[in-house]
Order: sequence, then structure tokens, then C-alpha cells
Amino acid sequence: MHLWGLAVGLVISGEYFGWSYGWGQAGTMGFLVATVVVAILYTTFIFSFTELTTALPSAGGPFTYAHHAFGPWGGFVAGFSTLVEFVFAPPAIAFAVGKYITVVFPDLPAAGLAAVAVIGFGVLNLWGVKQTAQFELAVTLLAVAELCVFMGVTAPHFKTENFMHNAWQGGVPGIFAAIPFAIWFFLGIEGVAMASEEVVNPNRDLPRGYISGILTLVVLALGVMLAAGGVGDWQALAQIDFPIPRAVQMALGETNPWNKIFAGIGVFGLVASLNGIVIGASRQLFAVARAGLLPMALTRTNRFQSPHVAVLVTTVIGLLSIVSGTTDQVITLSALGAVLMYLVSMASLFQLRRKSPNLPRPFKAPLYPFFPAVALVLSAGCLVAMVYYNLMLSGIFLGLMAVGALYFRARGLKRLNADEGMAGT
Repeated sequence: MHLWGLAVGLVISGEYFGWSYGWGQAGTMGFLVATVVVAILYTTFIFSFTELTTALPSAGGPFTYAHHAFGPWGGFVAGFSTLVEFVFAPPAIAFAVGKYITVVFPDLPAAGLAAVAVIGFGVLNLWGVKQTAQFELAVTLLAVAELCVFMGVTAPHFKTENFMHNAWQGGVPGIFAAIPFAIWFFLGIEGVAMASEEVVNPNRDLPRGYISGILTLVVLALGVMLAAGGVGDWQALAQIDFPIPRAVQMALGETNPWNKIFAGIGVFGLVASLNGIVIGASRQLFAVARAGLLPMALTRTNRFQSPHVAVLVTTVIGLLSIVSGTTDQVITLSALGAVLMYLVSMASLFQLRRKSPNLPRPFKAPLYPFFPAVALVLSAGCLVAMVYYNLMLSGIFLGLMAVGALYFRARGLKRLNADEGMAGT
């Protein structure tokens, strides 16, 4: 249950905000097509990725798998991509926390509230994984319950003509441009792998947590999108960070007290993801520093066995992103890191099947090689589309990767080779 809570909690904020920017790119039907394609990507990816997480349970997650498959530089690409995904997701979620709270308290500053959220969950994560996982499960259950209530409240007000109005406004190019926001529905679920060293029985529990989590998220993503799109003018939801309470206003009226109730409870969904993403980001910083990609100071832990330096660095980066970015840009940057990591991970699975056929695999990808091949091809297609429609952000991504590669070549490779030499001895 805790792994299901972490898997769903990492992602569930994607059902509360961010995805509606996809409507602005593609219209309701165009974005539905993009979402179905991305849902297929994530479903095949998770069923395949689970083989890697049970065969090589490590806080390093994708870095560990790619390192075993392709050596240090393969590990670097996967580790860097995962870092971008997880380090830039928290500020995007924190932005939305601020916006949701201002629906109830309009006089409060959204950016200040976002900063408080980042700091608050940084502090919580200094406390240790057991406590944060218990908190994660509780707020995830509340967030899932609210989405179910939201679908029940809006369903009687659904009108097909509302959903189909300008439903294909972006055409085929719009579908491709909307991909980052479809990814946002599911982005982060792979972060469960980064807690695998702290799981009592990873071979049994990781597959259960992952698979039940992705199935829950697919149902919620499609249900929320359809429910919100049919209650009124969906174009009014396409450029805001709080589409759920606004859709409730459309369905029940501007003065209905349920509006503020939904905005208030909706914070739980954002809180679940913010907490879970901070867990994943800090563990990834810890793991890649342990492997030599980043300074060793990030591997320090406190008396609760929490990587406190990595948590503090995650918090600082989140605060800087809040000051300098916007929600849609941060989402796109995070999604770029995610799809590159998915591509490398699926390539790693194929390589490890060939290179290490005797590696213990408590869970094997079903329908191999079909499932991982589908995930790999769709990841590559999504990556090409996002680069094409986001050249400036792609340039920032490559610039950050170049800086990381220079550090890795100067410092990380030597330490990695030394550690492997000691292990061999």
C-alpha cells in the first residue's frame, strides 16, 4: 500500500493541474489522442521498467540500470535525465499549490505560498522515509477520493457539444505540441524505484506497487479530462493552474460553496506529489553523487538516514525555479528529462537481456520484446516532437547536460573507476 501510495502520489498532481495546457495546443480531442498514446507509452514502460527495478534494486534507479548496460557514460545520460525530471518537477507543483490556495484566499501571494510549500516539504523529508511514506499514503488517499467526487459532481453536467467545440483546433501539429502535457498526467511514477533500497521485500512489492499505480492513474487521467471538458467552455481552463475548481464553478455556479471546498481539498493532491517528488529527487541526487556524477557531499545522511544535503539542494533549486520560471516551461523541461530517461531505460533492458542473461529477474516484462519495444519507440517519438516544438528549452537542457558531462569527465569518471577497482579487489 505504501508503494501504491508513493506511485500514485508522485504523479497525482498531474490530474489536478498542468495537463489543461495541452488543450490550448491541441483542443480536447487532439489532446485526448495525445493522452491515449502517452498512456500506452507509460503502461508498456512500467510493465517493462519493473523488470529492471526488481533485477537491480537501487536508489540510483535508471542510472544504475544504464550503467550496468552501457557503462559510465550510459549511466551519466540516464542519471542526468532523471535529475532534470525530478529536480524541476517540484517547483511546477509548488506553483500550483500557490494558485490553488489563492482560490480560497485570493489576497495571499501565489509565489510566496509556493516557496513555503517547497521549504515545508524539504523539512518533512529530513525526517526519514518511513514517516514521509506514511504521510504520502494518507494524502494520496484523500487526493484520489476527491478526484472521484469531482467526476461524480461534474458527470451530470457533461455535454458532448461542450467537449467537441473546437475539439481539433491544433490539428496534427497540435497533438505533437501537446505531448509534454499528456506526459504530465503520469510523469514521476518511475520514482518508486529510487526508494527500492528502503523497501523490505522489493521483489514482491515493487511490481505490485508499480502496476496497481499505473492502472489507477490511467483511469483517473482519462476520467478527469473528460469530466472537465464537458461542463462548459474548456478554453477557459486551458491556460490556468487550477482547472479542477474552475470546472466545478462551471458545473455548479460561481457562488456554490463546493468551489472553495474543492480548491482546499485539491491541495492534498498537489501536496502528495510534491512530497513524493522531493523523495525521488533527493534520492536521485544521493545515488548519482555516490556513483561519482556529483560532489560526494550529497551522499551525507542524518540520524534518520535521510540524505539531508541532497534534500536541501533540491529545496534550493526549487526556490530558484519558482523565481525564474513559469509552470508550462518547467513542466516541459521536466518532461524532456523524463522521455530521454525512458528511452535509455528501455535500451538498457534490451542490452541487459543480451549482456547478462543470468541476472536474477524476479519479475519479467510481459510480452517481451513487444512491450519494451513499444515503450522505446514511443519515447523516441515523444522526444523528437518535444525538441521540435521547444527548441529554446531543449537548448537549455543540452547546455545543462554539457556542464554535467564536463564535471563527470573531470571528476566523476576517476572516482567511479576507483570505486569499481576497489569492489573488484
